[in-house]
Amino acid sequence: MAGRIWAVTMVVLALGLSACAPMAPMGPAAGPVGSGPVMPPTEQVSGPSERLQPRDAARNFIEVVRRVEPMTEALCRARNPGVNCDFMIVIDDRPGQPPNAFQTLDRSGRPVLGFTLALIADARNADEIAFVLGHEASHHILGHIPQQKQTATTGAVLAGILAQAAGGDAATVKQAQEMGATMGARGYAKGFELEADALGAEIALRAGYDPVTGTGFFDRLPDPGDAFLGTHPPNMERKAQVRAVVARLQAAGV
Repeated sequence: MAGRIWAVTMVVLALGLSACAPMAPMGPAAGPVGSGPVMPPTEQVSGPSERLQPRDAARNFIEVVRRVEPMTEALCRARNPGVNCDFMIVIDDRPGQPPNAFQTLDRSGRPVLGFTLALIADARNADEIAFVLGHEASHHILGHIPQQKQTATTGAVLAGILAQAAGGDAATVKQAQEMGATMGARGYAKGFELEADALGAEIALRAGYDPVTGTGFFDRLPDPGDAFLGTHPPNMERKAQVRAVVARLQAAGV
């Protein structure tokens, strides 16, 4: 843990350097399962929700990792005995990356939670960082990556069979399989996001943060609405989900 926290503190310098460069307009970025919020240019935001100074943003991130990571790993082990719950938190410091967070697995199966410097810099408070960290960890705890792979495989197989039955040639069958895999993987994506929002809210709340305040970044996101084959639910639906979870937990005395 000490080595990991030392590595995270390097973000202080990195944030300070990146803050010197203007941020270009950004669109949605593709990423691993659970790719998190991709935020529009921060010049559109003003008033009490202005960006923090780089040092304050870095301190928020470090403190959130210190408080949330151990509790998240304990919850993961309690719910999933035998599953690798040794989360590795990484910072993507490549220049020009948009505000984004993601969850994936390394080659050994270790869960990885990634944050771009731009996301850390754009977060307006520690509650936002805590909710995003909890959300991304929840994708692993809830087993979304293997579920997504399974639905993609099933979609590809079924689409391929239908294309063959219709007399399609090899190229047509391959195209159908690729489309089937995409539709299969995305078929449950919105549900996965809402599930991760719910458990992520619980994680943030139990760590002492306010997940309702943490959903403030949704107000800075383009609303995906109900786009066909979209991967994320409408922003208002996600905020309502978090409010409902918090109300239930608080009523239960959490």
